[in-house]
Order: sequence, then C-alpha cells, then structure tokens
Amino acid sequence: MDTGRLIELEIKAAYQEDLLQSLNKTVGDQQQQIDRLGATCRVLSERLKSLASQNNADESLDQTPPHY
Repeated sequence: MDTGRLIELEIKAAYQEDLLQSLNKTVGDQQQQIDRLGATCRVLSERLKSLASQNNADESLDQTPPHY
C-alpha cells in the first residue's frame, strides 16, 4: 500500500472517530432530555389526576339533595 493511500485512510478514520464522538454526545444529551421530559410528564399526569379527583369531590358537594 502506498503512503498517500495510507495517509488518506488515516485522515478518514480520524474524521469518522470525531463524528462518532460527536454523535455519542448528542445521543447522550438527547437521552437526558428524554428522561427529564418523562419525569415532567409523570408529575403533570399525577397533578392532573389530583385536580380531577378534587373537581369530582367538589361537584358532589355542590349537588342539591333530591326533593321528597
């Protein structure tokens, strides 16, 4: 293999290694963001359930008794 071809392959390998590191960092950052969004979604879901149950309890207190 001639020297020029070897240097070209080494340069390509270096660029690919740099790209791979960059993509790995991006994937890691995105996974952290997904985890945070999932936690936020769970908190909001629980809050919504709590508000819905409070609303149902309030509605039952506001109902007028049946007439005899």
